[in-house]
Amino acid sequence: MNMTEIGKSIIFIGIVIIIIGVMLLFSDRLPFNLGKLPGDISYKKENFSFYFPITTSIIISIVLSLLFYLFAKFFK
Repeated sequence: MNMTEIGKSIIFIGIVIIIIGVMLLFSDRLPFNLGKLPGDISYKKENFSFYFPITTSIIISIVLSLLFYLFAKFFK
């Protein structure tokens, strides 16, 4: 791996971190709330609660798959 590829990788990772930071900064203003989307399973009783964020997991999986695809295509 040469220095040019390492530089591109560091720039890409930095851009991803900036995007995540901006999303977290403005998360209260986003029209959706990750973790409480329709399709997420939530069950509560008196002293028991169960939460399975299936829709949130699918969305995160799609976004990460897209990022890894773009990363692989861009840095081939």
